[in-house]
Amino acid sequence: METKEKKAPAKAEVKKDTWEYKDRNYYLAGGKEPLTFKMPSRHTSRHPMFWFDEVAGYNRELRYATNQKSVFVDEQNGPVTLAHIIFNDGTLFVPKEKVQLQKLLSMYHPAKGKLYHEYDKVEEAVDQLDYLQVELEAMNIASKLELDHAEAILRVEQGSIVTSMTSKEIKRDLIVYARRNPQTFLALVNDENIVLRNFAIKAKEQGVVNLSQDQRTFTWGTNGKKLMTVPFDENPYSAMAAWFQTDEGLEVYKSIEKKFK
Repeated sequence: METKEKKAPAKAEVKKDTWEYKDRNYYLAGGKEPLTFKMPSRHTSRHPMFWFDEVAGYNRELRYATNQKSVFVDEQNGPVTLAHIIFNDGTLFVPKEKVQLQKLLSMYHPAKGKLYHEYDKVEEAVDQLDYLQVELEAMNIASKLELDHAEAILRVEQGSIVTSMTSKEIKRDLIVYARRNPQTFLALVNDENIVLRNFAIKAKEQGVVNLSQDQRTFTWGTNGKKLMTVPFDENPYSAMAAWFQTDEGLEVYKSIEKKFK
C-alpha cells in the first residue's frame, strides 16, 4: 500500500521592510516660513486624519504617539504619549530614529503635498532645472521685446514711474523683473490686452483723454466729448483696451496714435 508523503506546511511569506532609515527634512508648501506652525498629529473632528487601507478596504485612523510602534490607532496598545508636530521657520527636521513620525509624514499624513512636502534631492534638482529653464526663457524674451510692449509689462510692476524712464532703464528693469518673476512675466507677455491697456494709460497721462473722478467715463481731453462709459466694476483701462478692439474704438485708437507721433 502506497503512502503519501506529507508536505511541509508553507511558510508565511515575510515581507521585507523596504523603508530607508535616514534623516529626513520637510518644508511647508508655498515657500511659507512662519516662526512656528503646528501640523495636526492625530485624528479629530476638526482635522480628520485617515489613511485608506486598500487591502483591508477601510479608512484607518492615524495618531502620532512617541511610545508606540505604529501610527495606526488600531495597532496601538495601552496608554499613549501624544506629541506635537511643529515646523519652525517653515521646516521640520526628523532624525532617522523617529521612524514612526517619518512614516506618518512621508507616507500617510493627508496634508502631504498640500500643506507640506518632503525634501528630495532628485526632485529638488528637477524643480530647480525647470525653474531655471523658465527663467532663461523669460529673460531671453525680455531682452528682445519691443519697447512699447516692455513698457506695458513694466508698468504693471512699477506704475506711472515708467513714463519718466529711458529706454535702456526700461529694458534693464524688465530683464530684472523677468529673472525674479519669470512665470508672471511670461503670463503678461501673453496677455493680449496689456499693450492696449498701457496705450490707454499713456493717453490719459498725456491729457489726450480724460477719465472722470468716479472712473466711469472717458472723454476727449480737448473738448470733453464723451468717448465711452466704463462698465460697472471693471478696471477703466482694461475696459478701454477692450473697447479699442471694437469698430468704434479702433477709430479712436488710430486718432490717439497720431497725436502721440
